[in-house]
Amino acid sequence: MLILSRKPGEALDINGKIEIKIIEVSGDKVKIGINAPEDVKILRSELCQTVESNKDAASSVNPKKLFSMLSGLDEKNQ
Repeated sequence: MLILSRKPGEALDINGKIEIKIIEVSGDKVKIGINAPEDVKILRSELCQTVESNKDAASSVNPKKLFSMLSGLDEKNQ
């Protein structure tokens, strides 16, 4: 991991295609701006972790048990 110090207004250039600019530093928060091509997907790491966690949870569901449970709910509503 590369660790750099930057001040507000300073930026980083990645491969001539992506610019990361420090917009503001306030207390323990840093606002950054990212200029990147539209085909570059930019996601917060905590969002990626949530997506992976949801995929894991969904893959462990037994479809037969889920269908049975949903059928039971439908019968209660009629």
